[in-house]
Amino acid sequence: MKRNYKFIISYDGTRFFGWERQPGNDMTIQGKLENVLTRMLELPEGKLVQVIGAGRTDAGVSARAMTANAVLDTDMTEEEIQSYMNEYLPDDISVNEVRICSDRFHSRYNAIGKTYRYTCWFGTSKPVFDRKYVTVLEKKPDIELMQRACEILMGTHDFKSFCGNSKMKKSTVRCVDNIKIEESGNYIRFYFHGNGFLQNMVRILTGTLLEVGYGNISVEEVQNILDAKNRQTAGPTAPAGGLCLMKVDY
Repeated sequence: MKRNYKFIISYDGTRFFGWERQPGNDMTIQGKLENVLTRMLELPEGKLVQVIGAGRTDAGVSARAMTANAVLDTDMTEEEIQSYMNEYLPDDISVNEVRICSDRFHSRYNAIGKTYRYTCWFGTSKPVFDRKYVTVLEKKPDIELMQRACEILMGTHDFKSFCGNSKMKKSTVRCVDNIKIEESGNYIRFYFHGNGFLQNMVRILTGTLLEVGYGNISVEEVQNILDAKNRQTAGPTAPAGGLCLMKVDY
């Protein structure tokens, strides 16, 4: 019986080439999920289950709770599907939940918000056990300056200056309703919540905020960067390893 299934998935993206399936490359999250489900359903050669993700995380980016959906023709229970997937998926991908959902549910089109976290480390020691999931800073940035810059960036703006795709033809207007910076010991964590994010947007926002924290970009310049609608005016793209998709809202 064909039904639409919703999945909540965690993955360590550090060794993968992003979410989206790529021809000739079996090291993507979507590719791994589709291959396992195709095998589970014993589909004939040339047919493939399509798994739709809430977003397309970049190479090296991880997720705590990516939402996805797929239409499956099976009599297996939700628990049996979850068990099968976790048995055959690599250890750095986990299916945490499988639920039958409405036929109309679409993990990307129905999403109304996402939360991303970017983690940095500073100090004289090294983050041995977290080294793949944090960006090591040479020195501590000024948290207060970065928080002031966050106030400028929050809201509905044209974030073209913070888009890594120079050929983007669709609207680059997004609403980022909350940016929070938390300091805990040697960690600095940036939390971004919005209704959607452009390619590399969170990493460019983070790179720009860090430049503000180091005094290389003034707080006042942040508004000019927004107004410029030019990627060259913003800060660098922060490394992928520190980024993690935390939650998708519906």
